[in-house]
Amino acid sequence: MAETGRRAEVLRVLRDADRPMGIPEIAERLGVHVNTARFHLDTLVGNGQAERTTGDRGGPGRPPLMFQAVRRMDPLGPRQYRLLAEILTANLAATPNPTAQATTAGRQWGRTQPPSLAAPPEAGESVGMLIEMLDELGFAPQQLPGDGALRLGLRQCPFLELAEDRSDIVCAIHLGLMQGAMESWQSPLTVDTLRPFAQPDLCIAHLARK
Repeated sequence: MAETGRRAEVLRVLRDADRPMGIPEIAERLGVHVNTARFHLDTLVGNGQAERTTGDRGGPGRPPLMFQAVRRMDPLGPRQYRLLAEILTANLAATPNPTAQATTAGRQWGRTQPPSLAAPPEAGESVGMLIEMLDELGFAPQQLPGDGALRLGLRQCPFLELAEDRSDIVCAIHLGLMQGAMESWQSPLTVDTLRPFAQPDLCIAHLARK
């Protein structure tokens, strides 16, 4: 979130300066109390937008505390990750076999998941690991009851709008990342299929032995 109001004015003064500035000078420049300037400067430092330094001593006593803007892109600036996802999805959709390409891309990411056990996990352990990974990614997974079939229900989709428009791409990526993770863990199971929107509020992943 970009800075607004008084704090943005303090940051602008720092960015416009060609040298570090002290609190009294900043306060005078903006016509505010030094405590007000100090408060906003401390927040800017905490946000990674400004940094403290020290000036020349110029006499006895401690050197004055100075501030300067961090010379990099604003870490609190707006983000457009959905736009990036839309661009990448459109790029995959333009390939000769988009579903296969998407599954491969997801599997490649899944294979980067490190094994957390000294030895390959048993089937039940790997299911628990998969549920934990999917939960961290925002899928709200749960193991579904059934007649012996091993199924995971996904109650949320972190890319819902894209999945509703291009399930052939987005859901294929999800299938691939689950398959790749199970491969990385050397699980005796794999994710055989993923049924997008099997119910209005549920996608279902079917697991099977390799």
